[in-house]
Amino acid sequence: MARLHGRFGPLPRWVVAVGAVVLIAVAAVWYVTAGSGTPAENARTSGPSTGASAAGSPSPSADCATTLVAKLTLEQQVGQLVMIGTPIETPLNAVPAIQRYQLGGIFLAGRSTASAASLKEAIGQLQAAAPTTGLGLQIGIDQEGGQVQTLKGADFPAIPTAVNQGKLDDATLAANTAEWAGRLKAIGVTIDLAPVADVVPADVGKANPPIGGFDRQYGSTPEPVAADVATVVTAMQGAGVLTTLKHFPGLGRVRVNTDKATGARDDVTTADDPALQPFVKGIEAGSAAVMISSATYPKLDAANVAAFSAPIVTGLLRQKLGFDGLVLSDDLGAAVAVNSVPLGQRAVRFITAGGDVALSVRLSDAGPWTDALIAAAKADPAFAARVVESATRVVRAKVRAGLARCA
Repeated sequence: MARLHGRFGPLPRWVVAVGAVVLIAVAAVWYVTAGSGTPAENARTSGPSTGASAAGSPSPSADCATTLVAKLTLEQQVGQLVMIGTPIETPLNAVPAIQRYQLGGIFLAGRSTASAASLKEAIGQLQAAAPTTGLGLQIGIDQEGGQVQTLKGADFPAIPTAVNQGKLDDATLAANTAEWAGRLKAIGVTIDLAPVADVVPADVGKANPPIGGFDRQYGSTPEPVAADVATVVTAMQGAGVLTTLKHFPGLGRVRVNTDKATGARDDVTTADDPALQPFVKGIEAGSAAVMISSATYPKLDAANVAAFSAPIVTGLLRQKLGFDGLVLSDDLGAAVAVNSVPLGQRAVRFITAGGDVALSVRLSDAGPWTDALIAAAKADPAFAARVVESATRVVRAKVRAGLARCA
């Protein structure tokens, strides 16, 4: 439910009343105009939803996605489960891998000050290289703000850190987020790997290298972070760019960066932890995706990092929290946290745990990952069924993003 309180206290009753009247009027206009087409026509012309279909209830595109996935070969289904990084400065380096391995997603890695026009042209060329399955590429990027902002320069002004975004009132945060997302939408980015839903306790702060060390958190307590995350999800997806809540079930308490070392561990988080609230609220706001961390959470699963943990991905996220949207991994390629696991098995173990899209920042991982996934599917009917299930979620998200259409 949307908050009726701003950052500076309760809103006056007359504001709430006027707002209700306006909403009723807008709803009536929408019903007359948007509701006049057939369901299929409305689905084809609508942008990414900001509703809560990803929170557990079936998506309107579920049947469509099932039909589209049934037409794909195993190799094409597997390709949908992989998002591979390509340097943002030379994005077309990914074209051979896209075509050879029939990839479904590309992550634009690094930093760039290139113009919007040049980036739009390059992303258009990537889309033109997509396999001839009728499915466009999911184009992902890290555009959080602060030091984690892939695109900067004249066409992409600096975005404040999440710590500073968290100091804004709701309306300003929503308006700013929509403006930032609109710039991504205009060049063809379809999914932002944001917002960060991690809560960094005040007594941890900068001692938390992956999040607190860069001010990537919206705050130090669950409730305000949850409110900001819901605001960002609604605003960004309203502007046409899918969102990704990260890094489930939370990286705010760890003392090690999973990208750079092993041993990232959270001995506190449980299935009922208040720090999960930002993920819950982001899911309720309709976030298309959730990203899984590569830290260990002994109270949830003492044997596996989260990305390889069925109790965390399937048990906690899918079943307890009811999320049936897209589940992405954090980087499973260059990240040191998972380097003890054979390369191809990283993708297999993530999908086995209940994930949908294995992410690597390295182009060279496309071959080993798709080969391993195909081999596992051929050897194990249960894993082959997981491939179909995850490919269906991927395609459902693509329908939502306007990257696929139903007949």
